[in-house]
Amino acid sequence: MSTALDTVLNGLALGSVYALVALGFVIIFKASAVMNFAHGSLLLLGGYLTAVLHDRLGFAGALALAVLATAAAAGLIDWLLLRRLDPHAAHVLTILTIGVDILLMTDLTRRIGGDLLTLGDPWGSDVTELGPITVADSRIASILVSLVVIAAVFAVFRFTSWGLSLRAAAEDHEAAALMGIRLARIRTLAWCLAGALAALAAVFLAAFPAPGLERTTGQIALKAFPAAILGGMASPPGALAGSLLIGVTEALAAGYQSELSALGEGFGDVVPYAVMVLVLLVRPAGLFGTREAARV
Repeated sequence: MSTALDTVLNGLALGSVYALVALGFVIIFKASAVMNFAHGSLLLLGGYLTAVLHDRLGFAGALALAVLATAAAAGLIDWLLLRRLDPHAAHVLTILTIGVDILLMTDLTRRIGGDLLTLGDPWGSDVTELGPITVADSRIASILVSLVVIAAVFAVFRFTSWGLSLRAAAEDHEAAALMGIRLARIRTLAWCLAGALAALAAVFLAAFPAPGLERTTGQIALKAFPAAILGGMASPPGALAGSLLIGVTEALAAGYQSELSALGEGFGDVVPYAVMVLVLLVRPAGLFGTREAARV
């Protein structure tokens, strides 16, 4: 029983971090209808900046600067590259993000090399015993921080003029523009927010029990992509629910790998995509998605 509780708690912690990344996918998609495949390289950028700056600025200072720098980098991707193209050609812009990801990931991979970088987080390898459950302090921190940040993002969506403009733009770009909403600004701010969330997620993805930040850490963002898809690409609550589902399922698959050996040794790595396919077979629009109605 304690093993199962440990596994579920670790899955919730992992899912909470996936939620930060998946929320970035959803925010950008709502603002510009673009699937940002450069999200993994932005995550790695945030983690790398935190790792190289924490000795001089301390963990809090390095993280704050990394979040701001990654947000600025994401905004520049939109402002310098994507805004120059036809905003209605979402498929072209999506392909362009793949090229941006390759360029940025190649440079960061060259800089990191084969090293394992520590981010100087205050949790270290400490663990806490909660009755029969033993959980890493970094896991507890990831759940608490993610809850606060996600609640803040949802509050921004609900109670600020930017959030209202973003929701209006997601419903109908042309109508929102006619109402005086500055779509270009809304879109760039959405990219900045998504970049900031990715940088924050990198801290917990590289924290104990992970060995540290490595050049493949950015690929973990691809596991959050199925979470955004199965939740519904235009639904922030769906991204949260999908991330928790993916995190718990992946943790259970890893924790009971011996019982699932018939499915292959690396089954845990493909669980997010298997769950996504199964859900989409039942609900093609995702858990919280809605079907588009077409008049004829």
